[in-house]
Amino acid sequence: MQPKIDSIPILQLASGDLLSLQLYRFQGAKSGPKVYLQSNLHGAEIAGNAVIHQLLEWLMHLEPHQLHGEIWLVPMCNPLATNQRSHYFSTGRFNPYDGKDWNRIFWDYAKENIDLLGFVQSHLHLDAEFVRRSYLERIQLQFATLGDKLRSPASAPLSEHYRFHLQSLCLDADYLIDLHSTSNQGLDYLYYFSGRDESAKLFRLDYAILLDPYDGDAFDEAFIKPWLALEQCFATLGRNLHFNVEAWTLELGSGMQMKPDSVHKGVLGIQNYLIKKEIVQGIVLSQPVSKQQIYLTSTRQIKKYYSPYGGMIYPKVSLGESVQMGQVLYSLLSFNKQSQSPTLTEVLAAQDGIVYDLAYNHATNSGEYVLATF
Repeated sequence: MQPKIDSIPILQLASGDLLSLQLYRFQGAKSGPKVYLQSNLHGAEIAGNAVIHQLLEWLMHLEPHQLHGEIWLVPMCNPLATNQRSHYFSTGRFNPYDGKDWNRIFWDYAKENIDLLGFVQSHLHLDAEFVRRSYLERIQLQFATLGDKLRSPASAPLSEHYRFHLQSLCLDADYLIDLHSTSNQGLDYLYYFSGRDESAKLFRLDYAILLDPYDGDAFDEAFIKPWLALEQCFATLGRNLHFNVEAWTLELGSGMQMKPDSVHKGVLGIQNYLIKKEIVQGIVLSQPVSKQQIYLTSTRQIKKYYSPYGGMIYPKVSLGESVQMGQVLYSLLSFNKQSQSPTLTEVLAAQDGIVYDLAYNHATNSGEYVLATF
């Protein structure tokens, strides 16, 4: 099965050159759910590109009758960030025009001035699929007004143009998968949302973090929050209605690297997810996914550590290591420039946890990020 390939211009540079997205669309012989995958939203987080490449090769070996629905894939979904450099280092986490995190700019229908309660009351006893279609139509109509703004004489900032192009591809999806890496050194894990615990296990990663509370207008959050709000509103009126809409962010390894093990885990997990969701049918994985236990936690359990002083870091823990409260995480060597000998300060763990993220740079200023545990 061959994908339909489209190039979508998203930004014209002063030189006249165009930056574009490349979209690969696989359409099955059977109608069914829409799956949307993208990678490299942050410039240094490149492992997802290798994952999408391997998924493309896997999907191209399918016959149309083996695909139930459609799968859209967008590698390198942020070409401006991907090409951003400082010396040898990729950065690309923040929009250079306004300083905003590229993954905190997305439009969230749940934040619009909508009468959600009125909608639920008028749809309280209607068929779930009809409710879903009606609600999606409302989202799409409101989203279309953003396009009107972009086409107006005053237009809009770059971030609004960019988010419109990207969100227009996935607004009607059933399942969304956003492939990231940490910008530092990191483990492989995923973020998930309320009521999606069992589906989280299908990716077979060792760790999963429940997004509770949310950080901001991230891509996966902006996609699923309207549906979570709808479910919650139905629940307050006594109807337990769960929509088959899911959003995931997979964090695969470290920034600026395509680690083979992280890529392999990402590919195998997504394949397993697509098969268990019966989107890809009649396929048995050549390398069965192990049945290991997944460690579920939440953003409430995350503890981030920032340097109390400027200096040089002697690390005392490694990725994946379990730490206990009071254990030494790192020592900080500080040349204080106050006619005194250098100081060596031990930084202790404030709570039990697992080290899942470590800064690359062992030279730090006061208040800079060092590591995180969950």
